[in-house]
This record gives sequence, structure tokens and C-alpha cells, in this order.
Amino acid sequence: MTMTEPQQMTGRERWQQRFDTARVRDADFTTLSGMEVDAVYGPSPEQESADPDFDRIGWPGVYPFTRGLYPNGYRGRTWTIRQFAGFGNAKQTNERYKMILGRGGGGLSVAFDMPTLMGRDSDDSMSLGEVGHCGVAIDSANDMDLLFSDIKLDGVTTSMTISGPAVPVFCMYLVAAERQGCDTGALNGTLQTDIFKEYIAQKEWLFAPEPHLRLIGDLMEYCDSNIPAYKPLSVSGYHIREAGSTAAQELAFTLADGFGYVELGLSRGLDVNSFAPGLSFFFDSHVDFFEEIAKFRAARRIWARWLRDVYGATSEKAQWLRFHTQTAGVSLTAQQPLNNVVRTATEALAAVLGGTNSLHTNALDETLALPTEQSAEVALRTQQVIMEETGVANVADPLGGSWYVEALTDKIEAEAERIFDSILRMGTSGLGAEDKDALADVVRSNIGDKSGDAQWPMTSGILRGIEEGWFMSEIADAAFQHQISLEKGDKRVVGVNCLTESVANELEILRVSHEVEKEQVRELSSRKDGRDQAAVQAALTTMVEVSRTQENMIPAMLDAVRVEATLGEICNALRDEWGVYREPARF
Repeated sequence: MTMTEPQQMTGRERWQQRFDTARVRDADFTTLSGMEVDAVYGPSPEQESADPDFDRIGWPGVYPFTRGLYPNGYRGRTWTIRQFAGFGNAKQTNERYKMILGRGGGGLSVAFDMPTLMGRDSDDSMSLGEVGHCGVAIDSANDMDLLFSDIKLDGVTTSMTISGPAVPVFCMYLVAAERQGCDTGALNGTLQTDIFKEYIAQKEWLFAPEPHLRLIGDLMEYCDSNIPAYKPLSVSGYHIREAGSTAAQELAFTLADGFGYVELGLSRGLDVNSFAPGLSFFFDSHVDFFEEIAKFRAARRIWARWLRDVYGATSEKAQWLRFHTQTAGVSLTAQQPLNNVVRTATEALAAVLGGTNSLHTNALDETLALPTEQSAEVALRTQQVIMEETGVANVADPLGGSWYVEALTDKIEAEAERIFDSILRMGTSGLGAEDKDALADVVRSNIGDKSGDAQWPMTSGILRGIEEGWFMSEIADAAFQHQISLEKGDKRVVGVNCLTESVANELEILRVSHEVEKEQVRELSSRKDGRDQAAVQAALTTMVEVSRTQENMIPAMLDAVRVEATLGEICNALRDEWGVYREPARF
């Protein structure tokens, strides 16, 4: 609460005060029939004061932000349409980006191919047959130049979905911006970077957790000091949900990971009010409409409370949970794929009613291949129909106060807190989620302790859960139970286990030619031949030497990227230094 918001003001009055100073876009905020609608709906002052529990619901733009971060909802600014795209080589993907931006997309989201995601060059023997297939191939800064050719990086927000080799890829992005003449300090975008979820669900890591956390801490420090608008971490629940978790597990595991990264920032002596706004989140929007809406609302409330009460955040921006949403890839079916348009629209609407800050809608054919240009356009238009035609952006949190939605929000929140307790009990603090004052004391006592002896409550629980396979086991059990319900017919999927008759024809799908790989390898070979090999080797040697100190590694890695050291060369140099991580076999 600020000095201009005295305690005696009602929640509605605090909301009104903020709304009156908020920007409202020039748009028609009436129903299709021309009926005027208010910017927000809620109880009267008398009803609000008579309900001691209403503070858990609250008003948009007011702590605990259950109803959204902004008092004006989407009246001030609609969500960013950020379509995830990448295939083949950088030139091909650049053309798709220009199509997305030219047809109304508000930001870019980069999908990388499997070799890039694993820190391998296109000419690596382990990359054979995978180059350009599930995303774009990026081997060096030169590829990043081509990827964003004629797209000024200081004029568009860019999200990059990559975790294991996220830091060297980020360095390539910075170098590409330098070569465009951009002010890199003004860049705005998001890097996924989230390594915890790789061990929990997606399994795309390079090293053991500790070296990855070293790099992530360096990245957080660098961005906090040099690129204040850039978000160096997008904590991802999407991959956890796609692996088979429940909604509550997705929420709890993701927020726990976020708390771990807050602890990482504090361990570096960073101010939580400065670095926490640089953390963002990435959630799945599945097909159970109201459960997803409740999940998003609970996420904001939990994050705000923990950041304030446990981690000491005093600024509202540090308490805000900002999130991107992608519709559920796992809900798409190869059978009757045209039905996927309906599923995606329903999931997108849930994300919007849950208050997402940006959104990607999957294409109908993504269960079969990367989307064609036509199916990508349908996915884009799905968001635009919701935004422009349905009226859902006229009112902030239109479902706030629904008995069902509020009860479901409370239920998911309670289950998430139970899961936090399990994670904390695996750690070394001996404290549970209910001991927030004691947790805050432990956190305060550790801030800035770089000795390596400090035990951070949530981080130690996460690391032990990874080591013992607890997260994987919990997700596997949830996925197994869901599969049983499908096979018994208790859960129904149209076109799969019910209503299987169809007159639809097979789809034309996008196929990435093997020539893409051969051309990429030829280009990479030519690039290596034309560079200063001595400069590359010297830069890599310096980077490894820095890794043996407590010095921030980002500047040395940038120097390696500037002389065209490749992603594989950078990652291999660090593999040689830090070793590789192999998950223990479990049965």
C-alpha cells in the first residue's frame, strides 16, 4: 500500500484511484449490441466490508493480484500476440517472422532445433538428421544476424525458448543487436534459461545443476546491471504439464522453481526489488476451461504473497507474476485434426480470462509436423478473433467473484501449498510451507553469502527432489492415472475414444527437406574456414579461465561470440571443464 492509499480506503476506492491514472486505449468498450459495460465488477462497499475473505479475491491491480496486475485489465493494453516459430535455417525462419509481424503479431518467439537446444553444432555427428526439423538451426552469431535480418531488435520484443545453452545463445542475440547498431541496454525480451524444469520434465540439460546455476546467476547479474528491461529467466511450467502433470503440480513445481531463482539472485547479493521484475513465467493452457483460469489466478496470488512475506519484496512490480501462455500441445490430436482449432480457441480464451500477458496459439497440424503457413495464420487469427470480436478485453477479470472460479482457485492454491511443503521437507531447513516467518528468517540470514555454505530452503529441496527422482515420479504417476481414465472412457477426447467417425481428408503438412541440413553444414564449414581461428581459440581459453573464478562469465562469452566461436565450441569447452550430467537410472 502506498502513502496515497490510506488503510481506511475500501478496495474499490483503491482500485478506482489507480484506474483513474491508468492509460486506457482508444477502443469501443460496449457489447456487440452497443450496451455500455463497466471496466470492473465487484461487491458494493457495504458487501466488501462485510466479507472478511474478499481480500483474497480483491480488485484488479491491487495486492494480492488475484484478479490481474493492472487496474484497467486489457483496457489499457491487450495481451501480446507472440507466435512461437522456427524451422529450417535462419533465412527461412526470418521469412516466417516477417509474415507473423506483417499480419498483426506483436512479438517474436524463437523455436530452436534439437541440436541447438542441446548445445551442438549442425556438423556434429550427434546432430545428423535433426538439423532444422523442430525449430531453427543456430550455430553462430552469423545465423542470429540472418534470423533477425531487417527486424530491428530494439523495436520488437523477442522470446527465446532455450535453457541448457541459453546463455551463449543470449550472447549471440546481443552481438546481433550490436551489429544492427542497437543500444543493447534498451533491449526487451525474454530468455527461457530455466534449467530446473529440464531435470524435472524436458531433459535438455548440458551439465549438472550447479554449473548451470552459476551461468544463470551470472546472466541475472549482467541483465540487472546492463539490460534492465530484459527478462533473463522465463520459469516454465509448460513442459512440466506437457510431460503429464496435473494443473496443481504444474503450478506448484513452476512456482517452486521460481522461488529457487529468487534465492539464486539473493545469494548473489542482488536486490529482490530490482531483479524479481526480470523473472517471468510460461504456463500451459490446457483444455479444462475453468481449471486453467483458476490456476492462473492462484499463481498470481501465491507469487505475490511469497515474494512479500518470505523473500522481502516491497515493490509491487517485484510481487507481480507476469506470464506467457501457450495452448496445450499435448491436447492436440492426430485424429480429426480440424478439431484442434476448437481446442486451441478454448484454451486461448481460458488464458485470456486468466489474465495472460502474452499468448501463443498452437496450429491445428502441430501434432503431425511444424505448422504450414496457412495453419500458422489460422492460429494467429484465433487470437485476433478473441481479441477483436468477443468483448473479453472490455472488462478486467470478468469471472472474478464466480462461486465456482473462486472455489477452484482456492482449491488449486491449497494443493500447491501442500506440494511446496513436500519440496521444503526434502531440503535442509526442516521447515514447511506454513512456516513463512521462519523461512523469511533463513532467507535474510543467507543474503549475499557467496561462501557456498548457505542452505537456501526451496533450492535445497528442489535439488534433492531432482537427485532422488521425486519430481519425475510425481509427474509419471499423474500421467499414468490420466491415461487409465482415457482408456476406461472416463475422460473423453472427441475423435480419439469417442465420436470417431469423420469425413475429413488428410492434411498437407510442412516437411523440412534434408537439403536444409546439408546447406547449413556447408555454410558452417565455410564460416569456420573464413574466421580467425587463433582469435577463436584465445577467446575460448579465456572463457574457461574465467569459469574457474568468481568473475562474471558473460563478457568473456560475448568476446568468443564476436569472433564467431560456434555454439558447439563454447558448450564443448565448458563440457570439458565441468563434465556432463547423466540422470541416474530409475525403475
